[in-house]
Amino acid sequence: MFPEFLLHHAYTYLWNRLYSGFPAFQLALLDGDDVVAEAHALSIPWDGSIEGLPAGWGPAFELGMTTDLLPTALSMLSIGVLPSRQGEGLGARMLEASRDAARAEGLATVLAPVRPTLKDRYPLVPVEEYVTWRRPDGSHFDPWIRLHERAGADIDASAPESLAIEAHVADWERWTGMALPTDGDYVVPNMLAPLVVRGGIGRHAEPNVWMRHRLS
Repeated sequence: MFPEFLLHHAYTYLWNRLYSGFPAFQLALLDGDDVVAEAHALSIPWDGSIEGLPAGWGPAFELGMTTDLLPTALSMLSIGVLPSRQGEGLGARMLEASRDAARAEGLATVLAPVRPTLKDRYPLVPVEEYVTWRRPDGSHFDPWIRLHERAGADIDASAPESLAIEAHVADWERWTGMALPTDGDYVVPNMLAPLVVRGGIGRHAEPNVWMRHRLS
């Protein structure tokens, strides 16, 4: 459900700890015995200010796993829907289920570092500009941001380096199926911003958009 390269970030080793540390926020939607949608999240401390937001998905994940402070917000990590079941509104159902889980745990806010669905078509456009795009009817240009807005969320801030992934060129070539013969900036399918290659090392900074769901 996610591009291969997104499965090789520095926080992979923490993923299995979600089920023991934050079981109430690991949700699955079943159709019979089949999992057709999932939602994953963890709670974090947050003072409610824009300045106090984590730098993005990765820093929020690390914060939730390492802090001793009292959590006040739920930070979403992913919502995934089986490709054959997309278009049925299951993403919205999983988002609402996550909001319900946060309420049940006494949290005041759900924060979502949203991965804009169509941003990969515009990898050279800064996320700070992309987030301002609107359709003629005033709704957001991006379908995933639009879904969150329809659920009552507000856009809080852009996160241009929400998740940074750095690896050798050989790894990037395997993950992307592309040859990367020289240093440069590469536009890669399914990547929201260019892959920057310097000295045999590739670095990709995944941009996201922080959105806030108030639960009161």
